[in-house]
Amino acid sequence: MGRHMSQEFLTLFTAAFVTFFVLIDAVGVAPIFATLTNAGDNAYRRKMAFKSVFVATLIIFAFAFGGAWLLNYMHISLDAFRMAGGILLFLIALDMVFEKRTERREARAEGVLADAQDQPPDDVSVFPLGIPMLAGPGTIATAMLYMTNADDWWHKGAVLAALSANMLLALAIFLIAGPLVKTLGDSVTGALTRILGVVLTALAVQLLVDGLKGAFGLA
Repeated sequence: MGRHMSQEFLTLFTAAFVTFFVLIDAVGVAPIFATLTNAGDNAYRRKMAFKSVFVATLIIFAFAFGGAWLLNYMHISLDAFRMAGGILLFLIALDMVFEKRTERREARAEGVLADAQDQPPDDVSVFPLGIPMLAGPGTIATAMLYMTNADDWWHKGAVLAALSANMLLALAIFLIAGPLVKTLGDSVTGALTRILGVVLTALAVQLLVDGLKGAFGLA
């Protein structure tokens, strides 16, 4: 029994980790982080890294725990939420494959930098880093979906562990963002974003299929 539960925990943890890794896309956000924090010193960059990850984690966890209550309050079925989540993730995946998501991120970063010219470095940890670059709508919706689907606290723990691991990974990537971006280069970062987009497309389609099966009572 214990071995079976451990295998279930590991399976769910792996699936959730991959999903959140694709959605959060810390590697894709790293160039934006490096650009936004370029005007500050090392202490400023470390502060923005820790604070942005903390803010994003707080928001995602809040929705993860409050998601079931919100669905019940708004009279939304789990199958409808699955289908909506699948459609949302599919749109995000298309953006990643065709690099529209990266273009929007860069536009936000340029807007923040334009407003901050000739001024001391602003606090960019909440917006745009924490929201919506790390805690985006896809990540929030997926956290709610995973926690709602979890049968017990053992499964919920696997989801929360996967999410926490991804946020720690995002923090580590932010702390080495400058050297990492220079090492990878724009072409490698773009290719990685496209590959992750294809993986996310498959996950989105699976969510939509599961929602349709549940809604129509199919096995």
